[in-house]
Amino acid sequence: MIQLIVLLPLLAAAIAGLGNKALGKLPAKIVTTGALFASCAMSWPIFISFLTGHAEPYVAPAFTWIQSGSFDAQWALRVDTMTAVMLVVVTSVSSLVHLYSWGYMEEEPDQPRFFAYLSLFTFAMLMLVTANNLLQMFFGWEGVGLASYLLIGFWFRKPSANAAAIKAFVVNRVGDLGFMMGIFGTYLVFNTISIPEILAAAPSMAGSTIGFLGHRFDTMTVLCLLLFIGAMGKSAQLGLHTWLPDAMEGPTPVSALIHAATMVTAGVFMVCRLSPMFEVSPTALGFVTFIGAATCLFAATVGTVQNDIKRVIAYSTCSQLGYMFFAAGVGAYGAAMFHLFTHAFFKALLFLGAGSVIHAMHHEQDMRYYGALRKEIPITFWTMTLGTLAITGVGIPLAGYGFAGFYSKDGILEAAYASGGAGVGAYLVGVFAALLTSFYSWRLVFLTFFGKPRWVASEHIQHAVHGHHESPEEETGDDGHGHDDHGHGHEQTGTAGYHPHESPWAMLIPLVVLSLGAVFAGFLFHDQFIGPEGGIEFWKGALAFDSHLMHAAHEVPTWVKFGPFTVMLTGLAIAWLAYLKFTDWPRRFVATFGALYQFLLNKWYFDELYHFLFVKPAFAIGRFFWKFGDVGFIDRFGPNGLAALVVQGNKVTRRLQSGYLYTYALVMLIGLAAAATWAMTR
Repeated sequence: MIQLIVLLPLLAAAIAGLGNKALGKLPAKIVTTGALFASCAMSWPIFISFLTGHAEPYVAPAFTWIQSGSFDAQWALRVDTMTAVMLVVVTSVSSLVHLYSWGYMEEEPDQPRFFAYLSLFTFAMLMLVTANNLLQMFFGWEGVGLASYLLIGFWFRKPSANAAAIKAFVVNRVGDLGFMMGIFGTYLVFNTISIPEILAAAPSMAGSTIGFLGHRFDTMTVLCLLLFIGAMGKSAQLGLHTWLPDAMEGPTPVSALIHAATMVTAGVFMVCRLSPMFEVSPTALGFVTFIGAATCLFAATVGTVQNDIKRVIAYSTCSQLGYMFFAAGVGAYGAAMFHLFTHAFFKALLFLGAGSVIHAMHHEQDMRYYGALRKEIPITFWTMTLGTLAITGVGIPLAGYGFAGFYSKDGILEAAYASGGAGVGAYLVGVFAALLTSFYSWRLVFLTFFGKPRWVASEHIQHAVHGHHESPEEETGDDGHGHDDHGHGHEQTGTAGYHPHESPWAMLIPLVVLSLGAVFAGFLFHDQFIGPEGGIEFWKGALAFDSHLMHAAHEVPTWVKFGPFTVMLTGLAIAWLAYLKFTDWPRRFVATFGALYQFLLNKWYFDELYHFLFVKPAFAIGRFFWKFGDVGFIDRFGPNGLAALVVQGNKVTRRLQSGYLYTYALVMLIGLAAAATWAMTR
């Protein structure tokens, strides 16, 4: 069964991709979507069997991949609790994204190519989560990188999409260099790339040192930090995060798949999979905690001022990944995986819901041109509201009832506080980020679904009204309209004759199904994922589960439990006051704190800093080698120089071809004299 789960998406991708337009849109959609639903149907029984304790971890060998000396890479599929969790997450979200794309991409002429890319993406992620050795994991790791490049740049005639795809590819190569060095170092230390063998031997390396960059360092610290750099790139942690918001240039179903179930969760999965290695190095865990908390705060602050609906949700993803990483950093790997699990449902719901709004608003993504949509697209409104309730962690502390994010995010914060030391700082940062999360999430809902309709100011709506149907591929961008900064400069109530419409059922069914996950996933599974006793039974050694820490997390002071609840209500109240009650607040805030607003709007100037430090010098070096190396030296003294020499030589010899007999006689005499001279000297 596990071979079928993994290979069906690959087979579907091959059929749709190779068949392409000759196969046709409908057959391509049926093959790829059917394959994903089949994989999903086979994944849930595996997950349930681990959930109920009726399954044991096993490895399904496939074939010998590489053998060279002591290096032995066997291709095998590992099935344990972590694999079961990821199988459900990946196949469930991916199958629903495939179905959703039937409606969202209906007018796209290249549908077979799009669905082939989606299925290829899913196959690569399934290879990653079932890997039994590091090289096999790297295969899947690079596979999702390739597929993300293809999907982000799917509308390749759109310059911004091409630039975003290249940016994602390049930034991830930086992280992947660290991951590769981590794999090389791990093989050097353990003489194997088999994950079970490495994890079994990791505790024995405590206290040992390794030579790196001319100095001696703690072995496991070096290996774990190198591996974590790979996770930082793939999961868009602070420093290597810049590609993630730009990835919104791809179609909305791609955004949902990348952010909810595949690429960005790979880093969290890898750290949790290799958690016994990280447990040996407190320094590495401290670094993971710091980066996770910093990313959590950074992305939440930037999300508060974004106007593009997809970018708000993208920065939300970045922030939620920060929660997962600092959970892993404090040793609460079960809590990290639990948040990954619940986040997949409500984040896919929010992205697909945003796609439904964009579909209704004729590809308009700027929330400043929304408003009053709750009555126009009620199903989208209610499902997105459920997703917002989940991501903001709405629930009743102590009573134990709430939406999915209430269980998983609160579990992370309580575990961070219970761990002490740096964990307390991470708890405080996480609580403040939860306040910002509540604010920007409800800001999105209020700007989109409440207030007055502001559709008349949208260029996209104007095009729709006047009969010009602009495709997403023709759009020039959505981030530079040049409108007022606060989001309320256009309060026109007219609709310019345009009436938003609810999405087709192919798009609404996934929203309804994902809503169930956003509501119930936390309540149903929290004891197995993070319960002190239930967690040991459930994980079965698939990750380093600290039952003492989880006991302590359940016994933290009451004020610690009420912290996230309090800030959630505070963020909701601020958003309601600023965007429904006193709508001049945003304008006044920008006028008072203009420098802070510009700092956040420009994403802490990371892009500008990287452009100055890396992009401009790289282009300058490239221009130098081009103009002075290639053109000035190689071409000048190579092919161009030889060609010029031949031309000059021809000019000299051309003068000898005068056409006069005495000229040729003179040449003949000179030749004879030269030959005679040569003969006599011999």
